[in-house]
Amino acid sequence: MAKKLLPDDLWAEVAPLMPVPAARPKSGRPPVAARDALIGILFVLYTGIPWERLPFEVAGCSGMTCWRRLRDWQNAGLWDKLHRHMLDRLNLAGEIDWSRASVDASSVPAKKGGDATGPNPTDRGKPGAKRHIMVDRAGIPLALVLTGANRHDSMALTDVVEAVHPVRQKRGRPRKRPAKFHADKGYDFDRCRRDLRARSITPRIARRGVETSSHLGKHRWVVERTFAWINQFRRLIVRYERHADLYRAFLVIAAAIICFRATERFC
Repeated sequence: MAKKLLPDDLWAEVAPLMPVPAARPKSGRPPVAARDALIGILFVLYTGIPWERLPFEVAGCSGMTCWRRLRDWQNAGLWDKLHRHMLDRLNLAGEIDWSRASVDASSVPAKKGGDATGPNPTDRGKPGAKRHIMVDRAGIPLALVLTGANRHDSMALTDVVEAVHPVRQKRGRPRKRPAKFHADKGYDFDRCRRDLRARSITPRIARRGVETSSHLGKHRWVVERTFAWINQFRRLIVRYERHADLYRAFLVIAAAIICFRATERFC
């Protein structure tokens, strides 16, 4: 099971990015190995099981130990580093298509509330969170932003575009801007188009009352597929974390794994 959750080639990508552990007293119990703790984190991410029910035999440690590692590594910026590293690998191999990008948002219930949540207008006002994602032409996740479910999709557009970190290229400066940007009618506002043009991005936003629904998914279906990939990680279907940074940590890990799978196919 451990080999399936964290194969050697994926661990080889993660290990060099791990933060240096803090010095510990010589006496006492030895710390849990980083790879074992990461296996426990991935088990929770894939299965959606509560931390306290994580079987000891999966990672050789308790669920709370894995939870603390998730928190500490999130604070150290490990997951964003991993995502950027996988994007760099893909772009250096020419497998990120910057000609078109798409954005969309998806709401999930937030059972325990917490920060970056709000009343979900599509779920009878129950607490919820909204995941905003930007993908390239092939559906590779470039950026993720988390907000409350009551925040309109268009209000997070600029945040999503700015959340793309510069990605290394074979030649020239790192890139973070696509040539064209596709979005549905929820982003049909002049301010959205102005923000995109100010960043030298050509907006391709569906217009309310003008464009028919039959043509809206011609280029944007890839972002829906990426949401389907993300929802295969069962911990992300419902938000149980009170702290937004921990739920976002799971989101970024999922995005990094999606990118890793792409490197296995193309790099």
